[in-house]
Amino acid sequence: MVKVADLPEFDMAQHLDSDEAIADYLTLVIEENDSAALAQALGTIARARGMSEIARASGLGREALYKALRADSQPRFDTISRVCQALGVKLVAQPVAAH
Repeated sequence: MVKVADLPEFDMAQHLDSDEAIADYLTLVIEENDSAALAQALGTIARARGMSEIARASGLGREALYKALRADSQPRFDTISRVCQALGVKLVAQPVAAH
């Protein structure tokens, strides 16, 4: 029998190996309508792409980027926008389907 403690820790960043995987993951997280989950997902994607590279491309310091993209943070929209641009993704508005 395998003990839970013996299982490897799951890291979503290891599975974000293409632009399509990143877009799919980000879309799923956005659909949850949870700002903390969005910040954390952007942090996970930034780790997958290379935090230093994303920090440089977004114009944010590496430490500031880590701090802004924690699950318990509340980053400004400007920060989210700069990180999305650095990641090569964009947020898109769609009409909500009538219930």
